[in-house]
Amino acid sequence: MSPNLNFEVIPLAEVPLAVTPTPQAEKQRPVVLVVDDERVIADTLSVILSRSGFSVMTAYDGETALARAGEVTPDLLLSDVMMGPGIDGIQLAIALVAVAPDCKVLLFSGHAATMDLMAKARRDGHDFTLMTKPVHPADLLARITEKFRSQPVRATKSAARAR
Repeated sequence: MSPNLNFEVIPLAEVPLAVTPTPQAEKQRPVVLVVDDERVIADTLSVILSRSGFSVMTAYDGETALARAGEVTPDLLLSDVMMGPGIDGIQLAIALVAVAPDCKVLLFSGHAATMDLMAKARRDGHDFTLMTKPVHPADLLARITEKFRSQPVRATKSAARAR
């Protein structure tokens, strides 16, 4: 798969500053699983989210993401839809929600073919939020905040968190 080079460069000054959480706050940080087969995108999103107060796990394909989610259940899956080879982001979301129904899902894509995959998923009863690439960090953080406000993290969740 050829890399999608249609992305916006965000000045570092626009990325929130890192905050060092207290041990108590660390236990309460929502865990976000970031998945994209384009490493620079996955790593950049992970830095932005980590600096914004989230505990972040990163994977570069769907299979690795499922394995990571088996170690620590994420509160939110943030995944590209079109990844290859292997399972795509929608298949990943369906598999993850099947074993972790409280996990919120936010998908993103820069491919027009994604709409057909999303329509099929909706017909099958899966209604995931989709953002189009490129995503500005402020818009991404607003959508994630919206997800957590509409579906808060359960208080009974295990204290095991990503490092």
